[in-house]
Amino acid sequence: MIWQVLAAIPPGKVATYGQVASLAGVSGAARLVGRCLSQLPADTRLPWFRVINASGKISFPVGSDGYKRQVKRLQDEGVAVLNGRISLTTFRWQPDGAC
Repeated sequence: MIWQVLAAIPPGKVATYGQVASLAGVSGAARLVGRCLSQLPADTRLPWFRVINASGKISFPVGSDGYKRQVKRLQDEGVAVLNGRISLTTFRWQPDGAC
């Protein structure tokens, strides 16, 4: 279910780890979502980069390769990233009024 939720996040939107967990039916399991995302193969087509933490921040260490990749992919979709932070008010995915 986590993969299905991840695949449903539209371009230009983000979801939090907790939001993905809740939508996947495992409320309170944000860390599980993070572990699952860390296990994705490098060539995955799933939009892992659209998942951020509850504070609206990228979870990779600033300046790391993962951080740079995630910022670039989000910016390529029109998501504004300022100092590793994304406005959840503006860019958070709201599927059919859920979350």
